[in-house]
Amino acid sequence: MRQPSLRPVLGPAALCASAFALQALAPGAATVAGVAAWLGLAWTAARVFDLLLLRAAWAARRPLPYPRLLGDLVRGACFGAAGIAILLLVFDRPALGLVTTSGVAIAVVGFALRNIISDLFSGLALGIDAPYRIGDWIETAEGSAGRVTELSWRTTRLVTRDGVAVVVPNGLIAAHRLVNWGAGEGGRYRATLRVTLDAGLPPARARRLLLAAALDAGRRWPGLAPDVLLQDLAEGQATWLLRFGVADHGREAATRDGVAEAVLRALQGAGIAPAGPLRALRRAPATAAPDAAALLGGLPLFHDFSAAERQELAAAMRPLTLPAGTAVVREGEPGESLFVLAEGALEVRVAAVEAAVDLLLPGAVFGEMSLLTGQPRSSTVLAASEAVVFEIGRAQLDPILRRRPALAEGLAAMMAARQAHNAAARLPAGAAGPQPAARGELLRRLRIFFSLEHH
Repeated sequence: MRQPSLRPVLGPAALCASAFALQALAPGAATVAGVAAWLGLAWTAARVFDLLLLRAAWAARRPLPYPRLLGDLVRGACFGAAGIAILLLVFDRPALGLVTTSGVAIAVVGFALRNIISDLFSGLALGIDAPYRIGDWIETAEGSAGRVTELSWRTTRLVTRDGVAVVVPNGLIAAHRLVNWGAGEGGRYRATLRVTLDAGLPPARARRLLLAAALDAGRRWPGLAPDVLLQDLAEGQATWLLRFGVADHGREAATRDGVAEAVLRALQGAGIAPAGPLRALRRAPATAAPDAAALLGGLPLFHDFSAAERQELAAAMRPLTLPAGTAVVREGEPGESLFVLAEGALEVRVAAVEAAVDLLLPGAVFGEMSLLTGQPRSSTVLAASEAVVFEIGRAQLDPILRRRPALAEGLAAMMAARQAHNAAARLPAGAAGPQPAARGELLRRLRIFFSLEHH
């Protein structure tokens, strides 16, 4: 918006002054000069009003100037008054007859066009208050909802999420409740997904599951900034509200679908399945902690292990509950254990990059390089939300590898693939990093670290 200037007023003001001077000094040109003088005065008044509106918008630091609708109305009033003045003062028409005739005509026309006039003045009021602008998503009269594409004197044109054009008279908008989904900071607003869980599920676990699911959905829909609230307890059920940010009302349905899908996936992964006509979700089994054996069975890293070997590992594993912000491992520190994320979400950070380079979700395994080769930790892992992890140390894995050294080959192949993936995903675009170790090299390190060379 440009800074206000007096330059647009100078021309009309000069015309007005010159015409009035000519009318006084040259009686022979009084008629032409009078018409020009009054039209120039109306022109000057309209320009002055535009300047005042511009100055008011500038002083209020409005992102947009006041609407043209207001200026058009004032210009019409100025030139209408100038026309009446010309008839009365220049052409000497009788004022009484003119006023009487004009009053009757205005009354008849006003009654016939009362709805249109209501729309015009409503459009003027909406233009001054500016409760919405072009591009905003609004819901207005008669349930009409859509994105504003055009504002006119009489109507506001909307396009719904289905691509249907809706034209709403301004009078109806002014007379009804108006909802603007684009008026929040950055155009964002908060939507809510209701999830009903078994009231026997510990609240801390329910929060972990729902928040981690929303963080998972946030990889596709950035900026969700989710939180979880317990809304109600009734008849053995707990109703949770998963709230998340929506950047564009036109994408709310898709965003809600992504969050709901992530929630369902997280609940099913934790052994929670839909049940009942009330959309209740019950636990199976009724335990407060994740099932370690079932968790290991779904991990590719342990596919070559027998069920008995996985059960042996699971029996030695203990869940660790980590508050949000807690560091599980730190880059550069020594370590002889790996971790399996059961619930919640973790951020992966490296010293060379300021932001998080990865988001770990339930089922993720990290720290295996330190466990299997004795290398220092290659990254720092922090709890993005409250999380539950299982730790597997060298003491738990060593007896199994000594009984079955052939497992080392599968572990080495899996580590080589994961190391290559992590190296590509955790470096900035175009940046060169150290080359991942080959499968044979990893197998050699693993055998040395676990003293398997003689087998």
